[in-house]
Amino acid sequence: MKKFLFASLCAFALAILAGGCSGGAKKSAGGAPVLVAPAFTTNVPVQIDPPPVGHVMAYSTVTVHSQIQGMISEIHFQEGQEVKQGDLLFLIDPRPSEAALAQARANLARDSGQLEYAKANYSRDQKLFDSKIISQDQLDTDKASLDAATGTVAADNAAITNALLNLGYCRICAPIDGVTGSLQAYLGNVVKAPDDTLLTINQIHPIYVQFGVPEQFLPEIRTEMREHPLKVSSSFEGLEGPPPEGALTFIDNTVDPTTGMIQLRATFPNTRSVLWPGQFVNVALTLSELTNIVVVPSQAVQTGQNGEYVYVVQSNQTDQTVEERPIAVGITYQGVTVIKSGVRAGETVVTDGQLRLAPGVKVNVNTSGPAGASTNSPASPK
Repeated sequence: MKKFLFASLCAFALAILAGGCSGGAKKSAGGAPVLVAPAFTTNVPVQIDPPPVGHVMAYSTVTVHSQIQGMISEIHFQEGQEVKQGDLLFLIDPRPSEAALAQARANLARDSGQLEYAKANYSRDQKLFDSKIISQDQLDTDKASLDAATGTVAADNAAITNALLNLGYCRICAPIDGVTGSLQAYLGNVVKAPDDTLLTINQIHPIYVQFGVPEQFLPEIRTEMREHPLKVSSSFEGLEGPPPEGALTFIDNTVDPTTGMIQLRATFPNTRSVLWPGQFVNVALTLSELTNIVVVPSQAVQTGQNGEYVYVVQSNQTDQTVEERPIAVGITYQGVTVIKSGVRAGETVVTDGQLRLAPGVKVNVNTSGPAGASTNSPASPK
């Protein structure tokens, strides 16, 4: 009886093993499931890696002061408002300046009458002197009076000019296009010239982004900058829309000896006002561009004992198998890797499922979504 039970159990175990082996054979016959994507050509920018962090700076900053002493009688803007050059910001009480102008004009009218009298008196005495009726001393006295009256009228005209200037200074206008900051003096405050700060205006159209790069990049940056403008883009968390783009416009004349960094500055049009003074952003400095270069999704690239390789799907009339293809890789950009040699555009590479593969293994192919297979992929800077 024991022998019979042992024989039955062995037969049952062999049946299970046979069934498992049969199922595995069927699965193998269908091919190893993999995801694939085609290699394709595109343009890939050559950028500094890792991307530097930049600091946004106003294109220009103006601190607004009053040029006369007086009380603020009107304010014509809101804090944080964008203003244009020439827009009225403050009005200083103009009545003292108007009174000074009226006084200067009155003085001119008075002294102009005295000048006309001095001119007439000198002209009359000149004739009398020619007739030898008056002395030279009398004529000289008349000439001195005429010169004094002329000088007084000139001083009156200067006083009027000064009074007009002071009256104009009562209107404080924006010296540049920009965004106003917080008020430093309010309606009714008496301000002293030029001690009191009224306002600070930052120009943000255009705007600067300053950032540092390691000094080893300096020769290449200078070489490329002589050939063509260098594109710079910036991004930050929460950015909506495409990253703002600008151009490198300044290279500092000194490398920081303590950090080995060189400071650069890019100018951005900032038409959408997405960059703001004081903000920190990630900067992408494009040194050059690789055109019509072959790329594959980065997940297709594998590393073995002999270097990098990819599995390339070979198609024939009956089935699909994979070939292990050694490659020479270049830079990586936005999920794709540049292939210097080893793969041609249009060939199909495995992007997932490589652990199941070996050279000559049959595969069951599904097309992967990332990276795409056209020049409209994210790797193509437009």
